Parts: sequence; C-alpha cells; structure tokens
Amino acid sequence: MAITVSIVEDQDPLRTTLARVLARAEGFECVSHYGNAEDALKDLPNVRPNVVLMDINLPGINGVECVRQLKQLLPQTQVMMLTVYEDTENIFNALAAGASGYMLKRTPRAELLEAIREVQRGGSPMTTHIARKVVQSFQKAAPSNEATENLSPREQEVLDLLSQGLIYKEISDKLGISYETVHTYIRRIYEKLQVRTRTEAVAKFLRRP
Repeated sequence: MAITVSIVEDQDPLRTTLARVLARAEGFECVSHYGNAEDALKDLPNVRPNVVLMDINLPGINGVECVRQLKQLLPQTQVMMLTVYEDTENIFNALAAGASGYMLKRTPRAELLEAIREVQRGGSPMTTHIARKVVQSFQKAAPSNEATENLSPREQEVLDLLSQGLIYKEISDKLGISYETVHTYIRRIYEKLQVRTRTEAVAKFLRRP
C-alpha cells in the first residue's frame, strides 16, 4: 500500500513541487496539502494520512504548535519537520512537541522520500548535521541525578509541560496558576539544573533517569 502524505507549507511553489514529487514517486500518495496550520488542523483528522510534512514558519499558528495539537488529534500519524531552520531551539521544540523527524528543505528529493519511508517504519530521520546537533546538545546538557532530584513535584510538572512544547501562558492556564508564578518556577528550574535556556532544560528532562 502507498504511504499517504499530507503537506503543511505556506510557500505555494514549494508545496506544489512536493505534491508533484510525491505523485510521481512509486509507493507514495499525496492526499492533501495546506498553506497554513489552521486549515490543516481542521481537515487532517478527516484525511488521516500516514505522514505529515510540516514547515515551521507558518502564518498564524506556527509549525511547532501545529505538531503539538495535531499529535493530540492523530497520535498515530507521524510528523516530519521540513524546514530551513537549523538552530537547536527549533529542533528541540519540534521534537518535544511530537515530531518524529527533522529534515531540511534543501534535502535531495531521493533522500526526502527515503526519510518519509523511514519515519513511516517508526524511525526518526534527521539530516546528518541536525542529528549531530541533537547528540551534542544532549551530551552538553547531560544531567546529574542530583540535579533532577532537586526539583519539586510542581517544578517537574512545569518542566514536563515545557518539554511538550507548551508556552508560558498555556502552562499557566493548564495548572491554574498565574503567568508570573510560571516565570518563577521556570527561573528556579533553570537555577537548579544550571541551564540558561528552555532547550537545555528540556534536554536534561528528557535524559533524566
């Protein structure tokens, strides 16, 4: 059976090109494509593709937030980021939100098709130097048992929500605490884990014993 693929990409020429590549490739079927996250979130639960190719820089809801919401609606659908962004922050935010792969738009078409096959088989395809950045970030942020054990239950709860890709306002609403209180918890988390960014904190949380 063909792998069914949907595309979320705001650049019309690229979206059309990707759809054409999939249509011509054996074993693939492009079942839908969208220029923004809002349309994708409305329609994808009906389409139920095997794989979604997701851009990050979208108008309105961005790609990372779209992944987080989409995985709640379609937990079995695999999402692979297809973007120009190579920075660690975007990589970790996308993976924490539920993306299974991270490829760059300049990836040759044959490699992109193989990456779609891999993510459908349960793998986590990444452009080589993206994968190296992930490994280096984990190594740099390798936690000690003591660091994570020092977090209070509430601080661990806040960090867990951060790792899911939630923003401060969403954490505030979910936990029923003020925005300022969320800031206070996150400042304490950073101090205890000896980190300075959300990405480093999430990396330590994902590597906890």
